Amino acid sequence: MPAEKPNGGARLAERESRHGPAHLPANPILGSKFLGEFAVVDADKPLRALAFKIMDDQYGALTFTRIYSGQLKKGDSVLNTFTGKTERIGRIVEMHADSREELEYAQAGDIVALLGMKNTRTGHTLADVNNPATLEPMVFPDPVISVAIHPRDKAGTEKMGVALNKMIQEDPSFQVATDEDSGETLIKGMGELHLDIKVDILRRTHGVEVEMGKPQVAYRETITKSIEDSYTHKKQSGGSGQYGKIEYMIEPGETNSGYEFESKVTGGNVPREYWGAIEKAFGTSMAEGTLAGYPLLDVKFTLLDGAFHAVDSSALAFEIATKAAYRQSIPKAGAQLLEPIMKVDVFSPDDNVGDVIGDLNRRRGMIKSQDAGATGVRVKADAPLGEMFGYIGHLRTLTSGRGQFSMEFSHYAPCPANVAEEVIKEVQERKAKK
Repeated sequence: MPAEKPNGGARLAERESRHGPAHLPANPILGSKFLGEFAVVDADKPLRALAFKIMDDQYGALTFTRIYSGQLKKGDSVLNTFTGKTERIGRIVEMHADSREELEYAQAGDIVALLGMKNTRTGHTLADVNNPATLEPMVFPDPVISVAIHPRDKAGTEKMGVALNKMIQEDPSFQVATDEDSGETLIKGMGELHLDIKVDILRRTHGVEVEMGKPQVAYRETITKSIEDSYTHKKQSGGSGQYGKIEYMIEPGETNSGYEFESKVTGGNVPREYWGAIEKAFGTSMAEGTLAGYPLLDVKFTLLDGAFHAVDSSALAFEIATKAAYRQSIPKAGAQLLEPIMKVDVFSPDDNVGDVIGDLNRRRGMIKSQDAGATGVRVKADAPLGEMFGYIGHLRTLTSGRGQFSMEFSHYAPCPANVAEEVIKEVQERKAKK
């Protein structure tokens, strides 16, 4: 065992003396549980470490890592239990604001940055090659807002692509996609401020000047009624044809249940070998709803019966039948538009509480609580994301610059009819222009 690192054991002992035994509870940020157990902070145990942040700077990518047990030395080979591949530890540094201290090794209880990690990402576990274990990773919610961006000049196109790739690795809650219709680059995140910061990083850190489009809310769709229906796909050409018939029920699922599939077919009317194609085809179709093209949530599809042809039936025929059945039946099942609802936490001086609450009500916010403090009142509410764009500027106007707020995603809820009509109309106009 190497000589004790200065203050390393002292930090560990101090942590144990102040907080009791060094058993860390499950934590969504650092994730300390593995294989149904708790990670024990002990330098003599096998290595257990969690990569919890990736940051790119002028010297390369820094992988910030919390070591739960064991020791980590320069030149060690460690196992990334997420990828199943081993990586060699290059340099180990301890960060002090904008300066860094080179280390020969680190041990349980330390938080260090590793350089030269090629395939390790946020939430990955680094473990002893001979004693693998997986720590509980962080859970990142899906983005609720997107903005189209494009570089101001052609020279910035390649730089923007490289910069965005680095930013995705640093922040798993930040996503990038390409609009299939327009070819625009879309950045997606957890709120307006989140995306504003990302654009600022593009400009300030990576030197890429970009133009931003109007923020787009990540609406979703669902259904409200159960429906039984059938569809027959029949196509005959010169050679063998295509034939597939399905009888099915589509019904609303439980909240957050996603997509459920069940087959109640008996007697071989739809051979089992085609069930997988039917299940996959319906699940794929849910990526685009029938109201405004937003993904469909919480639906159960039950295959009740059907028919096949010994020669003309195939997995492809049943896949085509299922996709057509989706387009036929979802509009009949009470399709409904859902909007993201945000948890809003607003601080207001006492003199402006009434104005702040009135403004939140006008934004269709639902006030949950008001907690008086020494210098003001903290108002908690649920409000639709679509009504919260530009809120910080308005709040500062209401409170003479003294108000503050934070916001995070809570859940999806049905859109009021007038809002749904506007959203659907806007989507249709956007598609017509393309």
